[in-house]
Amino acid sequence: MSLLIFLLHLNFISSCLGARKLTSLYQPSPIAMTYHKGALLEGNLPVSILWYGEFSPAQKSIIADFLLSLNPQKNQLGSHFTTPQPSVSKRWHTIQTYMKKAGKGQTRVFIASQFSDKNCSLGKIFKKAQVFDLANQKLNSKYHGFCMSNCGFHGSNPQHNSAFIWVGNSVTPCPGQCAWPFHQPIYGTQTAPLGPPNGDVGVDGMIINIAGLFAGTVTNPFGKGYFVGSVEAPLEAASACPGEYDKGAYPGYAGEV
Repeated sequence: MSLLIFLLHLNFISSCLGARKLTSLYQPSPIAMTYHKGALLEGNLPVSILWYGEFSPAQKSIIADFLLSLNPQKNQLGSHFTTPQPSVSKRWHTIQTYMKKAGKGQTRVFIASQFSDKNCSLGKIFKKAQVFDLANQKLNSKYHGFCMSNCGFHGSNPQHNSAFIWVGNSVTPCPGQCAWPFHQPIYGTQTAPLGPPNGDVGVDGMIINIAGLFAGTVTNPFGKGYFVGSVEAPLEAASACPGEYDKGAYPGYAGEV
């Protein structure tokens, strides 16, 4: 099994099995995920990253470090977490509990390869059909408009035992839609945004979307994993409660983060 992550920094026009929707200010009650007996992404998971457009070395490092931080550290392998909390790997432990309930092993992430296309070989206005070209015609997905309906999506091709995640940098076109709570929302309660932890609203917003889509990809890569609702429009591990980042969260407030 392999996972390809498209990270794009450009303009988009007009997901797939799952999409990271625009953050909603209405939050439903927590929903219990149902396992549909399909494949999950367990064990060692090689991740390849395609950087499409201009990404600085610092931006690449932020995202790569985040992906690797999903793995438990040595002092977290026991029954107690001793690193400062909250930590990424502790939050990811919630996903690992889903894996365990399904009788699957833990997922360990490693970066297998990285590719850069800073000159945007397919153009700076990204169209639906070009998703297939970027995936070398090995992956299949439907596509919705970035900013208009979602902030990223994941898809897969079971025949090639592969999956992918697509996330765009929203800093120019729609930070209020896809980088909240690190940017003022375009609607709803206008609370002050949180300071982006890496000082980069666009990349820190991407981290939010990558995290949610990664959770959905690992637990529902081919449409028969963990979700509630219909196969055509599933609510997955992260999309079932978007915008809730810690206890005390309510519409327009991310929680005690």
